[in-house]
Amino acid sequence: MTRYIVKRLGTSLVTLLFVILLTFVLMHSVPGGPFAQEKEAPPEVLDALNAKYHLDQPLVVQFFEYLGGLLRFELGPSFKYTGRTVNDFIVNGAPFSMRLGLITLVFVLIAAIPMGILAARRNGRWPDAVVMIIATLGITIPSFVAAAGLMYVFAYRLNWVPTFGLDKPTSYILPVLALGGYSLSFLARLMRSSLLEVMGQDYIRTARAKGLSEVRVITRHALRNAIIPVLTVLGPTVAGLLTGSFVIEKIFAIPGMGSYFVDSVTQRDYTTIMGMTTFYAAFLITMVFVVDLFYRLVDPRIELG
Repeated sequence: MTRYIVKRLGTSLVTLLFVILLTFVLMHSVPGGPFAQEKEAPPEVLDALNAKYHLDQPLVVQFFEYLGGLLRFELGPSFKYTGRTVNDFIVNGAPFSMRLGLITLVFVLIAAIPMGILAARRNGRWPDAVVMIIATLGITIPSFVAAAGLMYVFAYRLNWVPTFGLDKPTSYILPVLALGGYSLSFLARLMRSSLLEVMGQDYIRTARAKGLSEVRVITRHALRNAIIPVLTVLGPTVAGLLTGSFVIEKIFAIPGMGSYFVDSVTQRDYTTIMGMTTFYAAFLITMVFVVDLFYRLVDPRIELG
């Protein structure tokens, strides 16, 4: 186990370094610069701004300076907001994104796994058809379309819930539904197909032949193996939900990390784009690593390494 953890940590660091390098190269390959929109500024002012943020130095020097800042957990200053740093954006936006993502994750897990089990147990019957229709709609309808539709019906027409912010408990309903729609549908379909495959195995038939109840067969034997594919995709799902959805946060005016990222893209704020991408990549790699370790808890027969 120790050898596996050390090996995974090494590959994770290499992967993160590659993401940082790729993001840095792509940002600096875009024509123009972060101050290109300041067309009315004199050339000497633009030169002073480039010198202030070390953009006049060779790219190799800039990259290693950026890496040095990352080692000190400093993601750099914002090019567009004077006196603000990327760390400030993450510290201010992460609580909103994390809280929304955590609530959405709980909702997705509570709903998706029972839906998948119900569809598998009633395969070919009307409960299976209902679950599959809901899952298909959740996968095919984009999140921003679902958000707009939910907002129009439940906030504008019925006036049941607020349309923006997270000030009240009811404010979470629409963002959670819009943000978790795809993950809920995908995990429910995956749970259904995995459980159907497991239920056809010989050891399940043996358990039934011993006289075990159907509930016991599913909970004690089938579910442990059927949930492994769900755990495989749970790492990226958790990372995506907890770090916030850029579009959903923008639509519902939630001051999370997504809103800062969208603004940084439109304003060509290099350091904010690179910092947010690095933070998301590090969080995603960490969650995938944690999920791999959970495999042993679900099924001790799985060998890591």
